[in-house]
Amino acid sequence: MKAIIADDEQHLAEDLQRRLAQLWPELQIVAVLHDGMAAAQALQEIKPDIAFLDIRMPGQSGLDAARAAAADCRVVFVTAFDDHAVQAFEQAAVDYLLKPVSDERLARCVERLQQHSIAAPDALLARLQHLLATQNKPEFLRWLRIQVGQSVRMVAVEEVCYFQSADKYTTVLTRDAELLLRTPLKDLIAQLDPEQFWQVHRGTIVNAKQIVSAHHDLLGKVTLTLRDRPEKVAVSRSYAQLFRQM
Repeated sequence: MKAIIADDEQHLAEDLQRRLAQLWPELQIVAVLHDGMAAAQALQEIKPDIAFLDIRMPGQSGLDAARAAAADCRVVFVTAFDDHAVQAFEQAAVDYLLKPVSDERLARCVERLQQHSIAAPDALLARLQHLLATQNKPEFLRWLRIQVGQSVRMVAVEEVCYFQSADKYTTVLTRDAELLLRTPLKDLIAQLDPEQFWQVHRGTIVNAKQIVSAHHDLLGKVTLTLRDRPEKVAVSRSYAQLFRQM
């Protein structure tokens, strides 16, 4: 059987591909894509038996892309919706994977796929589309999968003290670790909740919940003291107005 994976977070797509290879060696992953338009094109041209589609992707959503799937293509949606939103589809024919995908949940999904029990009814697509349209808040990144040696470490975004640009990568600083994420800071910014994560420098994004105080020196330079990190974080002049009242 042939399958495609579409997820705009490259490391998540690669991780899903690796785990599927372990659980279902016979399944051929013929394409790994990172936007909705490419996914729709692959569904039309490759006509895979199975498609793992992230719901929110650049270009068009996974829901829109799924409409290009052949009638016998089994679509599995990958979503970061909260549990209460996903529960509405627990009994539905279309399967889903809730990010971050546990090993047990992925194994159950593979078992269902192997039993040929999943289809993609238009009615469910319409319900999912309605859910997307009625979400009050945009969907932001909740988990980071960071390669550490031969392992993948899961880091909750809310546990990050701040992000620091490191050329084509991003240094992720938590209370007790400094980790390297293979995503440029400029690509990461759009995935973070701007109410919680404030850009304070061209190369720095700080978790606002971590800010204890802002120090203003005689030259007008601002540095931040964080709750769980010993070092001070510099604020550039263009972002200093954020801390005028501190």
